[in-house]
Amino acid sequence: MYQDTTHVVTDSLSAVAGKEDTGWILHHVLDGKYLDFSPFGMIPLPHITLFGIDMSITRHLVVMWVAVILLIIFLRLAAKSYKKSLAPKGVANFLEVLIVFVRDDIAKPSIGHGFEKFMPYLLTIFFFILTCNFLGLIPYSATATSNISVTATLAIISFLFIQGGGIMKNGFFGYFKGLVPHGIPVFLIPIMIVVEFLGLFTKPFALAIRLFANMTAGHIVIYALIGLIFILKTYFVVPVSVSFALFIYLLEILVALIQAYIFTMLSALFIGLAVHQDH
Repeated sequence: MYQDTTHVVTDSLSAVAGKEDTGWILHHVLDGKYLDFSPFGMIPLPHITLFGIDMSITRHLVVMWVAVILLIIFLRLAAKSYKKSLAPKGVANFLEVLIVFVRDDIAKPSIGHGFEKFMPYLLTIFFFILTCNFLGLIPYSATATSNISVTATLAIISFLFIQGGGIMKNGFFGYFKGLVPHGIPVFLIPIMIVVEFLGLFTKPFALAIRLFANMTAGHIVIYALIGLIFILKTYFVVPVSVSFALFIYLLEILVALIQAYIFTMLSALFIGLAVHQDH
């Protein structure tokens, strides 16, 4: 583990020193078994192997733990404030705005009747993704949602809610029977069965890739712009690189909000389509 960490640090420093190796960009974007505080140093994380499976703690996992802890703290504070006053202020008021937004602008119009039972899940993924996205914008942190394993896991959970909601509302056989559109010619039914079956899996795949790609792309662009300073080896490019990098960074704040909204909205939309097949 320490040899791997040393190799990564050496590659990063070589790139900053002006060599042609540009692997330092991926080093800052990808996951790793360390906390990166370069150029001040790196803190290795515990290496754990369970039954031959690598269960090591990584920096993306640490960021997710931080996100969960922060959400528990702030949401509990908001809940306590409601016990003291019906008109909470500060953090509780801000969280109420987001909760009402998810309820009235995402869940209710996308799912329709019976949306209340899916609100806990939609609020969970919205706040979790939003918190992870913003934590990734903090210096020396990492963006957990730029990890395909994280986005794929979130997409799989959405997939389970989509199928579970459809089966609970329409029954097991009724749900899968309703996937095939009514009134199509008989000879097209085998083709439509295959198409609709594949469509069940393309939805979570699109959710995972969309979030992963958007959260990764912005960080790569920022590091690439900063890297121009070392690649071109001139101070004249500094104002341009820093200005554009700052612009992309500010744009990333908007992207963090949008991606949390899109993932939650699409999950709610797919749940609504599964629950209300007759609409």
